[in-house]
Amino acid sequence: MPLRLDATLLIRKIRNLRSLTFRRHRVKEKWAASRPKHPPTSLAQQHFDVSYNTQLGPLWPSARIALLSERKYGALVNHFCNDAFVEDLHSQGCTDFITDTDREVQAGQVSECKVEKCDDVVQQQLSPPHLNPNIKCFVFPRGDITRFKPARPDMSGLLRYYLMDAASVLPCLALDVHEGHNVLDLCAAPGGKSLALLQTQAIGFLCLNDASVSRTLRLRKVLHSYVPKQLLSHERLRITSFDGTKWGEIEQNTFDRVLVDVPCTTDRHSLMEDDNNIFNKSRTGERRRLPQLQLELLLAGVVAATPGGEIVYSTCTLSHIQNVAVVEQAIYLAQENHGIQLQVVDLRPLTHMFKNTFHFASDLHLGELVVPHLAANFGPIYMCKLRRLT
Repeated sequence: MPLRLDATLLIRKIRNLRSLTFRRHRVKEKWAASRPKHPPTSLAQQHFDVSYNTQLGPLWPSARIALLSERKYGALVNHFCNDAFVEDLHSQGCTDFITDTDREVQAGQVSECKVEKCDDVVQQQLSPPHLNPNIKCFVFPRGDITRFKPARPDMSGLLRYYLMDAASVLPCLALDVHEGHNVLDLCAAPGGKSLALLQTQAIGFLCLNDASVSRTLRLRKVLHSYVPKQLLSHERLRITSFDGTKWGEIEQNTFDRVLVDVPCTTDRHSLMEDDNNIFNKSRTGERRRLPQLQLELLLAGVVAATPGGEIVYSTCTLSHIQNVAVVEQAIYLAQENHGIQLQVVDLRPLTHMFKNTFHFASDLHLGELVVPHLAANFGPIYMCKLRRLT
């Protein structure tokens, strides 16, 4: 009898040998070595739920859903291509939101200019700005989430269009580049807005700068895919990798137009991608310093502009602290530290043109904000235009 018991136990041990071996060699998963207990996307969502719920109120729930959904893109037409491919975009059911906007609105309903003062900030209401006919960006209709096909090269190897958030074209339109203008793009990488500026074919001299060498390399790669080599090597185009906050010390009173598209929390990326996320705990200090960096970049852009020149400040965040608050401080410090008086140019006529394409916040006292919405899932994009008076 004891022998039978021993045999039974031995069989059971043999049957369980595989599981016993597995348990012996199993390594317990460690959070620090595998995935963070609180991933950056989760931290970003918690932060936005608190701050944006207070800031946007009833707009936040719909904006939140849109940010967590697939974004819509626009196809920025590359006028350097030799092929006639615009009809192909039309055949796909998309339209150029810039030229196909309401003609009556584009003609302008504001016939008089008036200056008004609000919260110690001078604003000037103007008729709609001139829209450069060479900037074309195709989008699918509201509610249509069709994806664009990848761009194909023409016979010379240049890609036909550049896929980007269509709302990112708005700061370039607001900049209102005229023939022969000297233009500075202070934070140019990855290159979508720079490419839009080049499409105007009106710029006398264009300087593209980004403090990051790796991002500047990415910018060059984009330009080589869309712009003829002879233009890239032309003396009227310069690409640099200087610290943008020091630009006022490099070139003062030089540029007719300055685009300051600053680094920000990049809300949509922060909610969707853990890789290179600004809400990673190792980047907490960098994230907290963002408003100061943004302020320094905007002030550098202001100093670099010529008197009478115009500056457009833009971000891709909904944050009041990184948007309106930065502009307010820049207006004050430009006068206090540099003796420069700035005037805020009212962009409502511009946004009124495109109200059927984008969803704009309605209660900002400085600048304009594209709020993501499921029917028009572009943005977020904030922009504010300043004119340097002195």
